[in-house]
Amino acid sequence: MKYKVVKKHNNSDMCVVCGLVNPFSVKVRFYESETGEIIGIFKGAEHHQGFPGRMHGGIISTVLDEVLGRSLNVKHPEEWSVTVELNVRFKKPIPLDTELKAVSRLEKENRKLFEATGEIYLPDGTIGASAWGKFFRGTPVELKGMEGELTGWRRVNDPLDPVEIEI
Repeated sequence: MKYKVVKKHNNSDMCVVCGLVNPFSVKVRFYESETGEIIGIFKGAEHHQGFPGRMHGGIISTVLDEVLGRSLNVKHPEEWSVTVELNVRFKKPIPLDTELKAVSRLEKENRKLFEATGEIYLPDGTIGASAWGKFFRGTPVELKGMEGELTGWRRVNDPLDPVEIEI
């Protein structure tokens, strides 16, 4: 399936998933598609491995947690989320040093909570892992502990950013 990109999402300096400065980050780049889904593009590095040559399940879960949490931002770009529950199913080994794509969508929402689903796709288009999650939603001030300036949180455009993503 081909997705048309309509917006690039912010990255952080120190986030373990999208951090641009953090040396241990997966450095996922997130995009919003015209279908209202969030797509993350990334490659696992050697320091993300569990078994040799395979991404650690905790890193896979972390990437899915982030892409699911960002699904709220399609309809509510000013809100953030905090994970309440995350269920991950590991279906196939996830390779390192290979471009992967994580896709998520908002499934259900109310005033304080939302649910999202998502998958990590392998290069051949098969699903390596899938997840369902429930999240608290709110502004940074409402989510306590996030008051003040969000330093290092910005959109970093790159001439190599895709206008279309194929899975």
